[in-house]
Amino acid sequence: MPGNTKSARRPAKKNAPRPVRKQPETLRLSSITPSLTVNDLLRSIGWYRDVLGFKVQEEWKHNGQVMGAELKAGTVSVMLGQDDFAKGRDRKKGEGFRLYCTTRQDIDQLADLIKARGGVLEQEPADQPWGARDFTVVDPDGFKITITTSL
Repeated sequence: MPGNTKSARRPAKKNAPRPVRKQPETLRLSSITPSLTVNDLLRSIGWYRDVLGFKVQEEWKHNGQVMGAELKAGTVSVMLGQDDFAKGRDRKKGEGFRLYCTTRQDIDQLADLIKARGGVLEQEPADQPWGARDFTVVDPDGFKITITTSL
């Protein structure tokens, strides 16, 4: 109907067969939220917020001190937690781990914005053989973050 702002929906079919899932069913997830343990929580929160552009969604405090936070960018969340150093202060972080983040934003403009905010790119924007364009930054604890175009 003209002027109708509601999206058109398909009417549900009565007694329509449900799709048969292979048994045993495989795991099906709708999202994933990494939680990173960091050396200096407030510095890391500032870097994710001020350099990358995340928003602080929530902070978790213990005895008045911030011990963790959830940060959000679009529909993606990342949690940061303060290392208690129970496994030693010299423990390396970020090795063998990388976050791949997909965006519809212009990769070159985003990279320029991150650099203007003080970020250092480990890899400048580059076209990849599979058709994506991406760049990489490294957070204060060594966690690599590759930001790529959606295909």
